[in-house]
Amino acid sequence: MKGARLLGHPVHPMLTVFVLGMLISAALFDLFYVITHDASWPPMAYWNIGVGVPVGLIAAVFGVWDWLTLPAGSRPRTVGSWHGGVNLTMLLLFGSSWMLRRGQPDQIPGAAALTLSFAAALLAAVGTWLGVLLVERHGVGDNLTPPLAEASPEQRASSRTRRGE
Repeated sequence: MKGARLLGHPVHPMLTVFVLGMLISAALFDLFYVITHDASWPPMAYWNIGVGVPVGLIAAVFGVWDWLTLPAGSRPRTVGSWHGGVNLTMLLLFGSSWMLRRGQPDQIPGAAALTLSFAAALLAAVGTWLGVLLVERHGVGDNLTPPLAEASPEQRASSRTRRGE
């Protein structure tokens, strides 16, 4: 189950770390604005979204590439479909939030833009959980550890210990 690689490492997770950092930071900057009413936060959220969404779309291309390598009808492919759908919805919500801020003085968000940002951040958490499930439970994109379904009892016990179970 190998998808797109760069120097032996999966490309999709490399990009998603950057995307999540930008977009979760944007939602936090929005939260700081709501709490403090300090107008220095909204421009930072605006630019983080403006960079995070396009890079997220690039990450999605590599995610689809990886998804296409999964066996049709398999549990990882089903989880991957949900992962992709949730994350695409998250990018659309952040993108919509960004569009609502355009043309506003200092990109000060209204209630709709803030609501979209916070809803998107919640979806980012769900999409990330599904991505972690793909890697840790199903071994997608991880050539170092076999999927738990294919692992020996000792490997499964070791995996549970690493996860704190």
